[in-house]
Amino acid sequence: MSAPGLSDGELAARLAQAAGRLLVEVRDSGMLAGKALGAAGDATANQFLCHAIRAVRPDDGLLSEEEKDNAARLTQRRVWIVDPVDGTREYSEARADWAVHVALAVDGVAVLGAVALPGLDGGVVLRSDAPHPLPPMPPHPRFVISRTRPACEAEAVANVLGGMLVPMGSAGAKAMAVVRGEAEVYLHSGGQYEWDSCAPVAVALAHGLHCSRIDGSPLVYNQADTYMPDLLICRPEWAQKVLAEVAKLS
Repeated sequence: MSAPGLSDGELAARLAQAAGRLLVEVRDSGMLAGKALGAAGDATANQFLCHAIRAVRPDDGLLSEEEKDNAARLTQRRVWIVDPVDGTREYSEARADWAVHVALAVDGVAVLGAVALPGLDGGVVLRSDAPHPLPPMPPHPRFVISRTRPACEAEAVANVLGGMLVPMGSAGAKAMAVVRGEAEVYLHSGGQYEWDSCAPVAVALAHGLHCSRIDGSPLVYNQADTYMPDLLICRPEWAQKVLAEVAKLS
């Protein structure tokens, strides 16, 4: 990829969009299905993203779900964190709720990112450097939850606050549902990894959403242990109520 003078935000968006197109092409070829399709998609998108980032930003660190971790990233201030296919199951099932994540963390903070939703009509890329106004909210919050492993905390808090549960696939799709005004709360307590949330968090923060652990503490990236136990992304109007109800459950 030729990228003279390309900003980090533009780079993230272009990479996420291009990887999404590659993934759609792999799926639409009809050559593979099921787990084999998911594996091929992961490998293809990962090779493209990692090669491009190393070529265009050779001095930065890199963390990808599909690559062996390199501890050298821990000594670097700027680290790209990518998830080539967030929601491999949904991708292999030809659903729309999967995503591509490309993010940049600086000193442990998710400072910018892009999330591509290639399964939507025409493909959609949401980016931290091009935020749009949040739409009006309904009177009762909608909680996006995992369609296969819904978090019990999310179900309990939604019940107390009179919320509606909206099952959905990948973490990126759920987070972007809040950005896009399709939901107000994404409360996850089942464990994730840094690549699952770094780009969605960067995009959500840029759009004025609340992002934190479910105890209200900050989300910190580029750690030696990439496991992240929980996450809250929500409209700021609901943040304190949700955090208060979660605290009552502990």
